[in-house]
Amino acid sequence: MLMEDMTMEEFSAGLALCKTVYIPFGSVEEHGTHLPLSTDTIEAYQVGKRASERIALFVAPPVHYGSCRSTSRHPGTVSISTGTLKALFKDIVRSLHAQGLRNFIALTGHAGGSHRMALQDAGEELIAELPEINMAVVTEYDLAKEAGAHLIETRGDAHAGEIETSRIMHSHPHLVKGVGKPEYPTFPTGILVRDKRSFWPGGIWGDPTKASAEKGRQLESLVADKVVELVKALESRHW
Repeated sequence: MLMEDMTMEEFSAGLALCKTVYIPFGSVEEHGTHLPLSTDTIEAYQVGKRASERIALFVAPPVHYGSCRSTSRHPGTVSISTGTLKALFKDIVRSLHAQGLRNFIALTGHAGGSHRMALQDAGEELIAELPEINMAVVTEYDLAKEAGAHLIETRGDAHAGEIETSRIMHSHPHLVKGVGKPEYPTFPTGILVRDKRSFWPGGIWGDPTKASAEKGRQLESLVADKVVELVKALESRHW
């Protein structure tokens, strides 16, 4: 059930079937020269759509902005603070809770460390504030890496490489502009670098030349299966 397409009457009817909502988080962030700035958002939203075809599930409109520190100097990246991200997530959950929803899955297509921790912190604060809710906070990348380990050829693939290029080749092939070059950046240990692009010029972490639309199709389906498992787990008991 895609919330953005529903009327208020359809939403009310949906509550009789389901009390679980999937909230996709993405980013406006560079993904090399070959993938769109919306890559993370597309991936997270596509997985929600596939999961909702398999189980009763509200899918909220995606949050397009995230905290993007490592790519902040790359052209096109638009980053928000972790405080803003936390506040936004908490306000969305509070509003949906007031509408009658009780189980929340926040899945982020952007896997940056500060971004992930902000969502995790917000989730922990929400379950303390709202004792009757259940909450899951997961990254799309971690689920894809786990479920699709047998498909992924690139060791250490992380950003705009084999996994993400495959995903967009499958779901939005018209947005793929050629194939990026393999890149494995190295940052100095322990040093906080101002101009991270000087250590990561191409904006790729992995090998996009090993990507394929068929891998993307299988990865999307496998991650959607993981989301269905999360829905069933949240609905099975009070955590």
